[in-house]
Amino acid sequence: MSIAENIARVRANIAAAAREAGRSPEEITLVGASKMNGAPACREAIAAGIDALGENRVQEMTAKLAEHAYDGAPLHFIGHLQRNKVRQVAGKVSLIQSVGSLELLEEIEKTAGKLEIVQDILLEVNIGREEAKSGFLPERLLPGAEAALEKSHVRVLGLMTIPPAEADREENLRYFDKVRALFLDMEEKLFHNGLQVLSMGMSGDYEDAVRAGATMVRVGTAIFGSRHYT
Repeated sequence: MSIAENIARVRANIAAAAREAGRSPEEITLVGASKMNGAPACREAIAAGIDALGENRVQEMTAKLAEHAYDGAPLHFIGHLQRNKVRQVAGKVSLIQSVGSLELLEEIEKTAGKLEIVQDILLEVNIGREEAKSGFLPERLLPGAEAALEKSHVRVLGLMTIPPAEADREENLRYFDKVRALFLDMEEKLFHNGLQVLSMGMSGDYEDAVRAGATMVRVGTAIFGSRHYT
């Protein structure tokens, strides 16, 4: 199937899941995770009406920016971001979804300040407490959000999470529910209904994520096909 046909199928699945949960499909933003897909694939997704594109790797994103691969759609950074690469990302993307430490938050603030911009971000939650994964542990999320609120050049729009890859469906659902609860708690205590984005769900679980309250899903292989790693 073509990328356009895949996007249509994913949108139909999102709509069905949203209606099951008593939600409007228009509430959900579809981000095409375009890692390891070239500029032509990105352009095809944009032509088919993708809401945004998301990149995981700074080097790949930079190369495709030079090819104008993302013209016509917002660009998000959705992968692990090293502090020494923030200057290549801040100001280039509309949203950094993977801010998972105070150190990274500070680096983004410093870089955005030099650019005289306000960079929109999501705080990443390490909901599975995985040692090899970045993100705020649940009990450190509120202090992280408080630190972000003190910054002049970052704006927190919400939360992002990736449950452990080995989790089965029931575990995944519990993780989604926990992050939704953290989102609501943070909104009530600090942001007073100002949060907009709960980014969770990928190709294998985006429908469950929508049922659990996600407002944004990041879908790669279900749109672009299997990635071929070298």
